[in-house]
Amino acid sequence: MLFTKASEYALLSLIYISQKEAPQDVDSLALELDIPKSFLAKILQTLAKDGLLKSFKGAKGGFALIKEPNQYTIKEIVNSAEKKDISVFECSGGTCPNNKEKNCTLMP
Repeated sequence: MLFTKASEYALLSLIYISQKEAPQDVDSLALELDIPKSFLAKILQTLAKDGLLKSFKGAKGGFALIKEPNQYTIKEIVNSAEKKDISVFECSGGTCPNNKEKNCTLMP
């Protein structure tokens, strides 16, 4: 499965934001990551609406992580960016088709 631009930009943005102490504004992110500003703004607003980012208004506004970076999963980020539940493996839905959960590192 290839990631769409929305998923790619969501992942890149969260990585970048995780490396900064202060909230990051859309202008700075778009410039730094070379992403179209209007598209990035929609992605970040979706991530905030879905509870993955905190948004701050005003002159020093921007976006910040809500939780520690290691607590995010790629699946939740991509699901938010794509606005649908994605599955990569048969077991991505939460059930193992061949009952080998205890030996599988892919199970959610």
